[in-house]
Amino acid sequence: MASLTSLGVTTSKLPGTLSTTMNFTTIVTHPGGAHKDDFLACCLLLAKHPVAIERRDPETHELENPEIAVVDIGHQHDAARGNFDHHQLDRDHQPTCSLSLVLQDMGLYADARSFCEWLEPAEWLDTRGALKTAKWLGIERDTLAKLNSPIDVTLLRRFATAGIHRPGEPLWEIMRWIGEDLIDYLTQLRQRLEFIGKHHQRWSIEGPDGAFEVIFLPRTEPLPQDASAGLGRFIMEQEEGIVGMIYPDGRGEGYGLKRHEDHPRLDFTRIESEPDVHFAHASGFIAKSSATRPQRLQELMQKAWE
Repeated sequence: MASLTSLGVTTSKLPGTLSTTMNFTTIVTHPGGAHKDDFLACCLLLAKHPVAIERRDPETHELENPEIAVVDIGHQHDAARGNFDHHQLDRDHQPTCSLSLVLQDMGLYADARSFCEWLEPAEWLDTRGALKTAKWLGIERDTLAKLNSPIDVTLLRRFATAGIHRPGEPLWEIMRWIGEDLIDYLTQLRQRLEFIGKHHQRWSIEGPDGAFEVIFLPRTEPLPQDASAGLGRFIMEQEEGIVGMIYPDGRGEGYGLKRHEDHPRLDFTRIESEPDVHFAHASGFIAKSSATRPQRLQELMQKAWE
């Protein structure tokens, strides 16, 4: 995953991380079958506290010990003591799982709900079950089963079958990667959106039957490793009526041109024969050009517009 520096943001302060005053020596979660919420909650904790995970019932004194994280068991939610259980909540409570509670404590929950479309369904599945979740999603129950991945099945099964997971073991290391990547994704994307907000321009381009609008992101130094990262999310969150985007090409001095949300009227195969267009995808959703002048980039967008 790209570093924060490569994304055009500074790393002096990272919002939404666990307090440095907390220093867990052990993570305890329930024995038996494992679910996505307790698995991912443990992954996030491992990213900040690389300690052993013990799958067992907690002792009473451990619920009072702030150095022991107790996840998805114990009937207590007290982040100051490291307790992250949701089973004591009323049945009509907003769907909330142990993953929700850890994300809240990290200050990442709001962004996770915005950026991770899978989070709310995971909360529903854990607290309401498959039937109610399918109804809430407006799908048949068997559709949920069709979306299962053998990756999920294996990771959860392997997590459930061992009583303790120690640093250095393959699954433990994978879990820490998952936690680190999720935290990096959330913190980097938020800062990336702020960066785009400061630098982007909204262009109105004349078409044959009226104007259409695109987002232009100028070249900056240092150039982000993936200059288009976050543009789609930025448009979804903050800009309405945008049909396309123009951003620096990381492989050359020119720019990439891309349609937003597969807008049917933008087709970049219409400009594939232009002398300064060196790539246009056969499906028409993206093109690369050596052009750098705003006027020329707007001309290419005009020609791709139907």
